[in-house]
Amino acid sequence: MQQKSKLFLQALKYSIPHLGKCMQKQHLNHCNFADHYYNRIKLKKYQLIKCLQNKPRISELARNIPSRNFSCKNFLSSKQENEKPLSENMDAFEKVRAKLETQPQEEYEIINAEIKHGGFVYYQEGCCLVRSKDEEADNDNYEVLFNLEELKLEQPFIDCIRVAPDEKYVAAKIRTEDSESSTCIVVKLSDQPVMEASFPNVSSFEWVKDEEDEDVLFYTFQRNLRCHDVYRATFGDNKRNERFYTEKDPSFFVFLYLTKDSRFLTMNIMSKTTSEVWLIDGLSPWDPPVLIQKRIHGVLYYVEHRDDELYILTNVGEPTEFKLMRTAADTPAIMNWDLFFTMKRNTKVVDLDMFKDHCVLFLKHSNLLYVNVIGLADDSVRSLKLPPWACGFIIDTNSDPKNCPFQLCSPIRPPKYYTYKFAEGKLFEETGHEDPITKTSRVLRMEAKSEDGKLVPMTVFHKTDSEDLQKKPLLVQVYGAYGMDLKMNFRPERRVLVDDGWILAYCHVRGGGELGLQWHADGRLTKKLNGLADLEACIKTLHDQGFSQPSLTALTAFSAGGVLVGALCNSSPELLRAVTLEAPFLDVLNTMMDTTLPLTLEELEEWGNPSSDEKHKNYIKRYCPYQNIKPQHYPSIHITAYENDERVPLKGIVNYTEKLKEAIAEHAKDTGEGYQVPNIILDIQPGGNHVIEDSHKKITAQIKFLYEELGLDSTSVFDNLKKYLKF
Repeated sequence: MQQKSKLFLQALKYSIPHLGKCMQKQHLNHCNFADHYYNRIKLKKYQLIKCLQNKPRISELARNIPSRNFSCKNFLSSKQENEKPLSENMDAFEKVRAKLETQPQEEYEIINAEIKHGGFVYYQEGCCLVRSKDEEADNDNYEVLFNLEELKLEQPFIDCIRVAPDEKYVAAKIRTEDSESSTCIVVKLSDQPVMEASFPNVSSFEWVKDEEDEDVLFYTFQRNLRCHDVYRATFGDNKRNERFYTEKDPSFFVFLYLTKDSRFLTMNIMSKTTSEVWLIDGLSPWDPPVLIQKRIHGVLYYVEHRDDELYILTNVGEPTEFKLMRTAADTPAIMNWDLFFTMKRNTKVVDLDMFKDHCVLFLKHSNLLYVNVIGLADDSVRSLKLPPWACGFIIDTNSDPKNCPFQLCSPIRPPKYYTYKFAEGKLFEETGHEDPITKTSRVLRMEAKSEDGKLVPMTVFHKTDSEDLQKKPLLVQVYGAYGMDLKMNFRPERRVLVDDGWILAYCHVRGGGELGLQWHADGRLTKKLNGLADLEACIKTLHDQGFSQPSLTALTAFSAGGVLVGALCNSSPELLRAVTLEAPFLDVLNTMMDTTLPLTLEELEEWGNPSSDEKHKNYIKRYCPYQNIKPQHYPSIHITAYENDERVPLKGIVNYTEKLKEAIAEHAKDTGEGYQVPNIILDIQPGGNHVIEDSHKKITAQIKFLYEELGLDSTSVFDNLKKYLKF
């Protein structure tokens, strides 16, 4: 059986190319593609941390959590369980732990494009797709399957790998950093591997085997950021390639996901608020697919399979938050769904993983992380509260029925390994080198009261030995759209800022997904101003509680987060000294009225339809950054934009910048001599990607801008950056 990568929510969340105007490399919410593959630790002798990024592109889902909580005392050191030396029988987690014990965290790199299958590991090495025997994966003893240079792309990388069930073929999706377009290659595995076929603009893809043991590749075709067509292809002597399905509603997109047991291929047809799933039999893929439940407006559901039962994560029923239901696979319609597990209010379901005898839910409840382990034999529930420093999960691919491995991370701390062992009923923590940031920094969970009384969570980081925090620089980060969480993955430049005395504040405002589906609903359409009020309340609360001051406060966001940042610059510019934006969405009204743009129709459920609804049009006018520019004082603003960005067109950013400069010039003229004009910088980068998260040029330009605007000495910060970034 093919070893599955990532979990079904993670796969959906990070592999769908169009759900928002959006996030750092994320998919459902306009961002990047997810790493649906097994992640390998590769030891390095140079100072570089390349953390696994959640390349987001789908609005993150919200859910809830069970009632039993256990404290961090439930964590056991792996050494307590096994003091024996490394052996052939040690599981993968123990092998990783043992290697990391002897290595400082600054000396390893996490490789994200990789999958294990049938005793081999498939991954990228240099410019090649390679494979090696599992036990030799770290010995540079590998077989080259395909040289990516044959595609004549600039700096190509493998984004996703899938191996056919009988290992006759391997398929890999290949992209470049400066473009969202991709090519899927199919390599025939033999003594002399050869590329059998290539398909352009592939989004998701999966293998199944038919009744005659023939490998069948199903894939979705992406055109103009829209993913509506599903194809299936065979190779060898019986070569064919045919369109299997076309979605005709332009507000929906299609994504493929193979259940973890490979029993069914699910065809997920989704909009921002509604979904419909079809089952393709993994044993008879040429049979007509079976509809689970016809789409119902406002009902979302996602499907996994185990022992002839479907496990369905859905928001159907009250409250309209996610809950887990199940039904027999041969009676999949909604009237047969039985409630299996409910979750608390203010909970987001980050992911779900299915095992032979257990279901594991990865949850965020009231801005803290939990893992819930459900015993499927006796319906028992074990809820583990994770360390308070942890802000995000990295879910590892895993086919071992005995263990559930995952990583925890934060913006200032590299990922750390944990594994839940079902037999022991305990969570084990990676031992060995402890990152010094745990002792030199603090993480605070705070709340701000918005203007309507709603409590808005914040996550704040600062050095433990900082004195007089009111005189320290503050960097605030916000997003607040598509039901997506703020990205809380490790970023070396954030770590360096904290080491240099900065305070970091992540504001989890309405419109995001941190507290569940309702948190998103309360910040979209004609409630978008709630997110703006939340952001203003967060910054004022930080200042009132002694965290920095306006003259030392900077605000940063990317993509759709630019809406709230741009709106705050118009309404309360006195709270800020500087702003950095990347690929920001700033002209909501004109963009949403232009139906020729590839994502406008998919975005209507988030922003509204100003072309046909006067109420929506007037509401957007109230907060749209471009529409509300006026002659007044503004903070200095640094904008990074991408020349061929299809998600946030460059034209809107240029128009915003020009109008803003005109308003500032008019205000300066009226103010008279002595007025310090804010700097407005538009940095247009080549390429067609939406956000290039790891661009060293971008990172250094933004940090240089912040230090200059806040009047800070940047000497030490750039020296420290060199420890993490490869210049």
